[in-house]
Amino acid sequence: MTDIWLPLLGGLVLLILGGDLLVRGAVRVAERLGISPLVIGLTLVGFGTSMPELVTSVQAALSGAPGIAYGNIVGSNIANILLIAGASALLYPIVVTAPALRRDAMVMLAVAVLFAAIAPFVPMGRGIGAGFLVVLTAYVIVTLQQDRARNGGALHDKETALEALDPGLVPQPAREASLLVSLLIAVAGLALVIGGGAALVRGAVALATSFAIPETVIGLTIVAVGTSMPELVTSVMAALRRQGDVAFGNIVGSNIVNILGIGGVTALIAPTSVPGPIASFDAPVMVVVTLLIVLLAATGLRIARWEGAVLLAGYGSYLVVIWP
Repeated sequence: MTDIWLPLLGGLVLLILGGDLLVRGAVRVAERLGISPLVIGLTLVGFGTSMPELVTSVQAALSGAPGIAYGNIVGSNIANILLIAGASALLYPIVVTAPALRRDAMVMLAVAVLFAAIAPFVPMGRGIGAGFLVVLTAYVIVTLQQDRARNGGALHDKETALEALDPGLVPQPAREASLLVSLLIAVAGLALVIGGGAALVRGAVALATSFAIPETVIGLTIVAVGTSMPELVTSVMAALRRQGDVAFGNIVGSNIVNILGIGGVTALIAPTSVPGPIASFDAPVMVVVTLLIVLLAATGLRIARWEGAVLLAGYGSYLVVIWP
């Protein structure tokens, strides 16, 4: 059993540690190059804090395990809404700003609908992958233009989010740190993430084979929640410190990047079809829960504690339905 659980748990640890190092190193590099905090947040959320999902999905697709690859993407989005938003709102109501609801939450819903609409009929080839990345780039550019005068927005890297909660939580990088040291930190984080992603996929495939559990279920649950650990930790901490707007921003931004960024890169590098069970059931579930959180957020621009309890109950019900 050690050949299953050791890679699985070790891979999760490496993903979390590596993601943290990658973000810290990239933030320092950006600061040394004079890049604004807003640009740091918008770029790092796609290629820094979401690196665990990216590496895991790409490696799973390359390993011939599309159930884990796309189960990770769809499962992460479902877990972000039902599990992470639910737990955060239960601790403290999530505050939603009107601009985030009008622009970012609607984009989140639109890309979920887009993915669910094409997944059953069209293989995720390089053309679709490139299209997803073009849409993500356009979204980032529009967000940059609209948010140029303020430091808000839907996308937050975890370092920025923690600093918003309490500057004391995150050690401030030394201004005298050289660019080379910062680059080495980022590269070390990337190496840990790649190694962790490979180990996690290997352990997940072994677990599915050993217990005769479909790989799509493993991808939708264990792998999806594991790679969403940065979002879970940050959003729960945000709720505990009564910074619900940070929690909502992380969830919305992560869901957009998961489909357009992670899905796009995965399709470009390892074209494959979305497995039937995910396309026919889990992708529509993702659309329904995305619509649910948009509706909850629109009622009073907050997600109350009882609504958080409903979301958590929904995740429990979802697990009961999909688990063999």
